[in-house]
Amino acid sequence: MLRTNTCGELTAKDTNKEVTLCGWVAKRRDHGKLIFIDVRDRFGFTQVVFIPKESADAYTLAQDLRSEFVIKLKGTVNKRPQGTINAKLATGEIEVLARELEILNPSDNPPFEIADDLDITEETRLKYRYLDLRREKVLKNLQLRSNLYKVIRGYLDSQKFIECETPILTKSTPEGARDYLVPSRLNPGQFYALPQSPQLFKQILMVAGIEKYYQIAKCFRDEDLRADRQPEFTQLDLEMSFINEEDVFAVIEELMCLIFKELKGIEIKIPFLRITFKEAQEKYKTDKPDLRKDFNSEFAFAWVVDFPLFKYNKDENRWESEHHPFTAPAQEDLSMLEQAPDKVKSRSYDLVLNGTELGSGSIRIHKQELQEKIFKIIGIDKENAMLRFGFLLEAFQFGAPPHGGFAFGIDRLLTILAGESSIREIITFPKTSAGVCPLTNAPSLVDEKQLNELNLTIKKGREKK
Repeated sequence: MLRTNTCGELTAKDTNKEVTLCGWVAKRRDHGKLIFIDVRDRFGFTQVVFIPKESADAYTLAQDLRSEFVIKLKGTVNKRPQGTINAKLATGEIEVLARELEILNPSDNPPFEIADDLDITEETRLKYRYLDLRREKVLKNLQLRSNLYKVIRGYLDSQKFIECETPILTKSTPEGARDYLVPSRLNPGQFYALPQSPQLFKQILMVAGIEKYYQIAKCFRDEDLRADRQPEFTQLDLEMSFINEEDVFAVIEELMCLIFKELKGIEIKIPFLRITFKEAQEKYKTDKPDLRKDFNSEFAFAWVVDFPLFKYNKDENRWESEHHPFTAPAQEDLSMLEQAPDKVKSRSYDLVLNGTELGSGSIRIHKQELQEKIFKIIGIDKENAMLRFGFLLEAFQFGAPPHGGFAFGIDRLLTILAGESSIREIITFPKTSAGVCPLTNAPSLVDEKQLNELNLTIKKGREKK
């Protein structure tokens, strides 16, 4: 290692210790015969002082230091003089008296100060995201994400879940938002799709006998963006066999309790409130009710249950699935499937927190006959069903167990945990509301050679916006 310590760990106990630090120059203050700098790394700040009599060479070189220079220095840890202690810093009791200084890399003048509470546009922050990520607030959000992943994996491992990855390049099965399509060079005229969710694969894993699966999954949806949407997002996806709704609720509630205890120090009461879709609409005029006023618990969780299985599409004059076509109908409503589909309830459930839908799930259809009946009601004939979902239907012929699951948006949960107003604040490299990455300038044009290799032709008149 180039350093003996980080910039966030030295205290008065380290007085007289010889140390080597590496980091970025956060601030520089020239007091004539004294030069002070705050050197910063991911772990914090340390004040360093340069004095000519201690090292003329280091002092002279320190005169050239500017904001965001990358440096390496050696020196001795001293207690700060009385009246100069900074109680706001973990290292505020000490300073390092420098004897050696090496500039590892200079820096151009940054387009904005590396500090919190800056009045700069989001476009500028995202264009220089590598600078924005040096800010303490943004870094804390990334650390929060990392800590959340640890809690999730630790809990689900204790419950004997298996973490399985599913394909990113997969089959287009359009039944929700628009797919992102990827042309296949080896199969001209054919396309992969980026997954909107691992829905079909996790059901196949249940047929495979995995029984308890989870994945911190990347998902992609080509839809209009807003503060709680991104074209690519992350969700915790899980599925279980031989269970009912109560089993799913228990796992998710215990996980949420652990997350809030470990990351926020807050005790969440369980079981969560259950409210039907009908009750939510009648009382709150929404299926995502904010219940904080009703219960005074800063964080108000609720399960919304008994959604309708179908909704009527007037434009296309047909029934379609309220959630997705693999959701099981309520057992007591099976007799009404064909005669009164509008009265059939589903075995689906949404988890709502403070008026935000965190995620949703359902008990799935596991019998081919019932699945084909649902397809028929929503206007998907056998031929189209096999074309879109044939691999799942075929798997159902080989002993599919009863199963169900849940998925929640990690980005949305982190936004609430961090007290942010936009999920872009907790994503490492987010896109703007227009779906653009200012850092890389994506999406971008590609050259004709690439298009030819993919057997694609772009209509004339395309211009980069």
